[in-house]
Amino acid sequence: MKTDPEKIRIYSSKTGKVELMEKVKKTDDEWKGILTSQQFDVARKKGTELAFTGKYHDCHEDGIYKCVCCDIDLFDSKTKFESGTGWPSFWEPIAEENVKTETDKSHNMIRTEVLCTLCDAHLGHVFDDGPLPTGKRYCMNSASLKFVKR
Repeated sequence: MKTDPEKIRIYSSKTGKVELMEKVKKTDDEWKGILTSQQFDVARKKGTELAFTGKYHDCHEDGIYKCVCCDIDLFDSKTKFESGTGWPSFWEPIAEENVKTETDKSHNMIRTEVLCTLCDAHLGHVFDDGPLPTGKRYCMNSASLKFVKR
């Protein structure tokens, strides 16, 4: 008996609407065929890039940051700020539907991991030391993102 694919509510900046999309599920071998080795290590294996080495940490152009794995909208450049950490930082996601969080207890720390809702890609972590209006700092890995100019 075949089950229907899982449907997820995802916001699209192109349409300005929340749409139902099919959950993206691939094997490691399928992801390796799509992603670079660094993208695979960060997005699929929960790695991280070194501070100040990612291509978007110092990007100041207007546009949308998308998931490198499944291409959904994650962050708007209008919410990006200079955190001084060496990773692209945002004070809120483009929509709450598009990201999810989980407790991360790796490396002898307790942090809040940020994941893509549609494909479960590891994006980075969120902290409570960001600017107003949210007070959040979504500290993301460039390797998990794809930037599209507006």
